[in-house]
Amino acid sequence: MANTQLLEDITTQVRRDILRMVHKVNSGHPGGSLGCAEFFVALYNEIMDRNDGFDMDGIGEDLFFLSNGHISPVYYSVLARAGYFPVDELNTFRLINSRLQGHPTTHEGLPGIRIASGSLGQGMSVALGAAQAKKLNGDNHLIYSLHGDGELQEGQNWEAIMYAAGNNVDNIISTIDLNGQQIDGSTDTVLPLGSVKGKFEAFGWTVVEIEEGNNIEAILKGMAEAKALTGKGKPVCVLLKTVMGNGVDFMMHTHAWHGKAPNDEQLAEGLLQNPETLGDY
Repeated sequence: MANTQLLEDITTQVRRDILRMVHKVNSGHPGGSLGCAEFFVALYNEIMDRNDGFDMDGIGEDLFFLSNGHISPVYYSVLARAGYFPVDELNTFRLINSRLQGHPTTHEGLPGIRIASGSLGQGMSVALGAAQAKKLNGDNHLIYSLHGDGELQEGQNWEAIMYAAGNNVDNIISTIDLNGQQIDGSTDTVLPLGSVKGKFEAFGWTVVEIEEGNNIEAILKGMAEAKALTGKGKPVCVLLKTVMGNGVDFMMHTHAWHGKAPNDEQLAEGLLQNPETLGDY
């Protein structure tokens, strides 16, 4: 049974990491990172079946692909605190020659990172390729992926979504972060998405909705439901309804913090709202 208090403690520390990383270099994307903190923590500490150590083949374990790579702060924090690389390396975020660039890259060989991402719309295609490779290798493990809702405005997604159902790729769980915000405003303002659930269902996917996407228990329950639906001939989509900037009150419910770093006073306020739990780097 999951230790939800431990997961919540890790989440609080991850929020601290995100704020401190972005503040130090005065750049990065805190809003979406904060909004997905609970999801990443649950995924890497409870949901996925992971091997000890890391190799790019990923045989015999579940794999994760981040499509909306700009939320790298949360990804790096969770990977470090899950043991993929030293936590103190978070100090190098976005610095020249660092392995922790603003968007994840593979050329420096950072453990946990399987693809360079951040060119929005491409992650679904990559994840589907990995899912089909699992099947060809007789590996029954799952592929997980994460995508932004604004990212769905990219057309390549829908080619891949159509391909997945048409080829019965049923060993993938693709999660959409439905926070309703993107860099230029709300998704409804920039380019309305309509019914995301209706679209995925029309394209032949099974859809699971997690209404409380910033609640650890709700995430665990919803992802367990999604996992139970794999292997039934259809790809699975999870609609994760989150709040951008979650956990830092002045960053919540607005696109303003999509790609903006807090100043000294704002950092102090954000850290005050998230007391240290597992130790800063």
